[in-house]
Amino acid sequence: MKTAQDPRHQKRRKTVKELFAASFTKQPIKNEMVAKIMAERKKIDKEIAASAPTWPIAKLNKIDLAILRLAVYELRQKVTPPKVIIDEAVELAKEYGGDNSPSFINGVLGTIYNNGQSK
Repeated sequence: MKTAQDPRHQKRRKTVKELFAASFTKQPIKNEMVAKIMAERKKIDKEIAASAPTWPIAKLNKIDLAILRLAVYELRQKVTPPKVIIDEAVELAKEYGGDNSPSFINGVLGTIYNNGQSK
């Protein structure tokens, strides 16, 4: 059963925090996953933009963008089941995002998953 103390959840929380900080100013990257996400950022952002066409990347809430970047990266890796990744992203959105963040993130990731865009 998933809990807030699950080491995988803790790792995702740290990754989201570091991605969030990096969206404001250049940060030294301590987390290997963050480095990989930032290296693929343009491709990941294209997938996000295609799945949320009414929300340009520049207008997205920074924490939502950080959560989406992590989730899309994980979907592309095809290691963790997609439904687990989406569920984790929604949980992170509930924890860190605004009132509409969980449903927005669920919708964007659902679109990406259903369209098979994450390659």
